[in-house]
Amino acid sequence: MITLSVFFDAPFWVGVFEIVSGGEVRATRVVLGSEPTGAELHAFLLRQGVPLLEQAEAAPPVPVGTRQVKRPNPKRAAKLAARAAREVGVRRTASQEAMRLALEARKKEAATRRKAEEQAKREHRREVARRKRLQRRRGH
Repeated sequence: MITLSVFFDAPFWVGVFEIVSGGEVRATRVVLGSEPTGAELHAFLLRQGVPLLEQAEAAPPVPVGTRQVKRPNPKRAAKLAARAAREVGVRRTASQEAMRLALEARKKEAATRRKAEEQAKREHRREVARRKRLQRRRGH
């Protein structure tokens, strides 16, 4: 089942595109800006429906109704309990969990890509410095 939920997440209207299949949820989030009308949503889905579907399909699946939680050490558990007590009104749905996991995956990919780019830059600088050094030695 595929659904698009639209809600107000101050200061923008946000759409959550969910795909539920086989007891798993995959979701993606899109910022819509100002409050969309029904016709605007229809036009948006006609324009962006396929890319949204592909993005949701690429998101990591989350089992419906369950969350995977590692058992923390007691001090960390106390911190988490205190934080949870402060956020009593906050509830996470399976689609929110799926979006959180997708965001974390994108962050890891970006960090890996940045690290590789920095390494390539360092290698390039090293090579340029080596060539300059050789040129100076040959020039004397």
